Amino acid sequence: MSRLSRRQTLALGTAALVAPSVARAQDAFPSKTIRIVVPFAAGSATDITARGLGAKLTELTKQVMIIDNKPGAGGQLGAQTVAAAPADGYTLLMGTNSTNAANPSLYKKLAYDPAKDFAPIARVVMGVNVLVVNNDVPAKTTAELIAYAKANPGKLNYAEASSSQRLSAEQFNQLANVKIERVPYKSSPEAVRDVIAGQVQVMFPDLPQGLTQIRADKVRGLGVTGATRTKVAPDLPALAEAVPGYELTYWLAVFAPAATPAPVQQKLFDLVAEAMKDEKTGQTMTQGRMEVAVLGLAPFGEFVKAETAKWAKMVKDAGIEPE
Repeated sequence: MSRLSRRQTLALGTAALVAPSVARAQDAFPSKTIRIVVPFAAGSATDITARGLGAKLTELTKQVMIIDNKPGAGGQLGAQTVAAAPADGYTLLMGTNSTNAANPSLYKKLAYDPAKDFAPIARVVMGVNVLVVNNDVPAKTTAELIAYAKANPGKLNYAEASSSQRLSAEQFNQLANVKIERVPYKSSPEAVRDVIAGQVQVMFPDLPQGLTQIRADKVRGLGVTGATRTKVAPDLPALAEAVPGYELTYWLAVFAPAATPAPVQQKLFDLVAEAMKDEKTGQTMTQGRMEVAVLGLAPFGEFVKAETAKWAKMVKDAGIEPE
């Protein structure tokens, strides 16, 4: 037998031994509790989405899904936790455009590398933020808010607890030619409470959270950040109607540590995709205030690359210096 044929025989034999073991590992996954780390506080859109998805995954796998909220530093704390976790598929990140696309442009030094430390599993939903103001602010429309900000420099501050909230406000400042000062918060619910109390006047929370407060008459909603009105709240104008060129959307997605085996990544995506087919699960995850938008594995990875470039441009155009 020639050397070449021996190598071929050895390779074929090795493949025959490895393939069944890989298949068995894939078939057996998951066999224990999965932790889904949420890098933002309970009550945020990210948290609501993770809990809705986790409930359906528990039903499908018969395994417990623990939702672990680790808010802080624009989502860095939670993302870092997953980046450092064992790459076995049992610790996942409910990531966002903030943690996995915008943060590299907003911070000089991250405790994790979004491009190198994560395997993109599946985008699950997309949504918009909403411009809200304290009820005592004398502006009933976006145009009136712009006029008030110009006539009263230094009187308005905006609260933010994520990159998308911050970019929503800074893009508004840039395109509307106003200066509303930033007040950073650790969590979105905390920021919303201060807007309701009047300690801060303006905020761009995610629509699920903002709409709850608007409908309770605790804040006044002026418009959504998408390019057009959303069917979820058609009575709210798009900010672009008053500020031409304005647009910002966000997305929420499942990530695993980068070295997670490909068969496990595939099984995770298959489970998420199966969960998202259930209309009730989608409704629970979005509260009817976001859109189900599943995209998985390689195509999602390309989407994240494009989004990282897009958010880098937005940060630069808004004149934001990395912290």
